[in-house]
Amino acid sequence: MYRPEKYRKDENAFFYEFIKKHPFATLVMNGQRLLATHIPVLPKGSATDFLLFSHMANHNEQQQYLKEGADALIIFQGPHAYVSASWYREKDISTWDYSAVHVNAKIRIQSREELELSLKELVAFFEKGEEKPLFYDEIPAKMLADHLPLITGFWLQPVKIEGISKHHQSYHPEDVNRVMDQLRKRGKGGDSQLADDLAKTHNL
Repeated sequence: MYRPEKYRKDENAFFYEFIKKHPFATLVMNGQRLLATHIPVLPKGSATDFLLFSHMANHNEQQQYLKEGADALIIFQGPHAYVSASWYREKDISTWDYSAVHVNAKIRIQSREELELSLKELVAFFEKGEEKPLFYDEIPAKMLADHLPLITGFWLQPVKIEGISKHHQSYHPEDVNRVMDQLRKRGKGGDSQLADDLAKTHNL
């Protein structure tokens, strides 16, 4: 990952919390060509020692390359947005603010038991905020029995993790505030969330 020094994030706590906050990831592997799948990926463990886990449909072209010890790159993306130079006090160059975590990892295939436990954790993680959550154990047994043979569960053992947070570091505080105000005013996509991230980065 390209990471100018002022944007680098190397803290384990940052990686762990970022992944939990932005779990819909891109899994990239090299088959006969580069392949990518967009899937939820969650951490298991603590900030200082964790695995990642996910699953994939068996009819996905990428599934055949899910082999023990295979290399993978998992990309987690935070809020991002175009920043117009017209927002600054003086003329400058427009840019793009964003945050991301890249994890280089080794694949480990899950057993049937590990897959079911992982699915329980995944469903619980995403259902917990629902008004009337439907947890894994409440799904009809026949439906689960039919579905489980159609997917492959796997662990991702991190080998290298890199983070970046490009949030107008080194800019004048007034320009940072202008950017946050304009992002909130525009309100597209993740603009408001990005403004919140800038505020956190600059302790505003």
